[in-house]
Amino acid sequence: MEVNMSFSNDMDDEYEKLFRRLNPPRVVIDNEACKNATVIRVDSANKHGILLEVVQVLTDLNLIITKAYISSDGGWFMDVFNVTDPDGNKVTDEAILDYITKSLGPESCFTSSMRSVGVKQSMDHTAIELTGSDRPGLLSEVSAVLTHLKCNVVNAEVWTHNMRAAAVMQVTDEETGSAIIDPEKLSRIKELLCNVLKGSNKSRGAKTVVSHGVTHTERRLHQMMFADRDYERANNDELDEKQRPNVSVVNWCEKDYSVVTITSKDRPKLLFDTVCTLTDMEYVVFHANIDAEGPEAHQEYYIKHIDGSPVKSEAERQRIIQCLEAAIERRVSEEFTRMLVQNAPFKGQLAIGFLGGLKLELCTTDRVGLLSDVTRIFRENSLTVTRAEVTTRAGKAVNIFYVSDASGYPVDAKTLDSIRQAIGQTILKVKGSPEELKPVSQESPTRFLFGGLFKSRSFVNFGLVRSYS
Repeated sequence: MEVNMSFSNDMDDEYEKLFRRLNPPRVVIDNEACKNATVIRVDSANKHGILLEVVQVLTDLNLIITKAYISSDGGWFMDVFNVTDPDGNKVTDEAILDYITKSLGPESCFTSSMRSVGVKQSMDHTAIELTGSDRPGLLSEVSAVLTHLKCNVVNAEVWTHNMRAAAVMQVTDEETGSAIIDPEKLSRIKELLCNVLKGSNKSRGAKTVVSHGVTHTERRLHQMMFADRDYERANNDELDEKQRPNVSVVNWCEKDYSVVTITSKDRPKLLFDTVCTLTDMEYVVFHANIDAEGPEAHQEYYIKHIDGSPVKSEAERQRIIQCLEAAIERRVSEEFTRMLVQNAPFKGQLAIGFLGGLKLELCTTDRVGLLSDVTRIFRENSLTVTRAEVTTRAGKAVNIFYVSDASGYPVDAKTLDSIRQAIGQTILKVKGSPEELKPVSQESPTRFLFGGLFKSRSFVNFGLVRSYS
């Protein structure tokens, strides 16, 4: 039986390769069609997860997606994206344009279909995945344990949401500078880190995974926090509903779709976070329209479960809403959505309020124990890290931290000055500026690609029937 199943899977793989060879992906990049954006059109044979692959390629290049139109109803996948660089300009860098063409065009035809979630072996470093209860000083404690065990953190990303924390860290052995292969040392790392993550919260579990694999870090963080059920909220959660993304899910009975609409404050990587979660929840996007040209982003998805059915119950509908809210909020700590910053010191240098905390950038020569020392100074000054990105390139450490005080409030100017003196004024810099509060138009700027489909149709919201004409 197992042999037959294996043979069947091999045949499916060969059929997919043949179909893609006969129908190679096509990428058209146009800098003339739109006045203020580069238009990228992708046509390809359809498969589950392909939308995420395309969005991931664009997002990893730090491109901003201002508009998108998606259609994949049938065997063919057609996307149109309007993108800009981080400064809002058209993309003219030939190296970037060539990379997009190679990554999404015919030359990508026979790469792994699981590019977005694939795991490759690496002997350069050891990957450590952590999930557990969030608390002030957690990153400092984790870093101290790794330093004590003579491990050097070369890359890491840490997210916190709903009192849970997740991290993907790449570490090397201090003595060899490569991956850790000693099984006893690996076991000791897992044991000590798991103890740190558990802390005093015995009601929620902690998990530590050590491997030599390489995967897409942000995709993996979404998967880890989703598996950890960070989307589940306590009944006494006081966060104002108005502060959350506006997510609705209704069934379009005539076409057998479920329609998901999302309105939220726009930010980089928003589309990636949403599509990533829908994919991980095993929903297929058949049509979608994205408009993020203003301060708000409007997203509309026509989806079915991978088994071909629309949303079947109120419980399923609520779960989709909660998971999408969590996906959007993970990059923006809730503590900061509760407040607006007034009289911010440093005349605009404190980026507090909407991006998850005060953004600090550390740039210096890398050394063993650097992350531990820096986070210890944060902890000693009563700061908590809500998100972190740790990168090492050519012997240089470039680390970004989003921090607040231990109570979740903006960082005091005197505290910041003390920290910068301890670490080094030229080494640790404050980045960004408070975002200007712009009035939001009462009229939605979204112009639905499938607007004609809305004439004389019925939606079912699990008991509540609404007709639109």
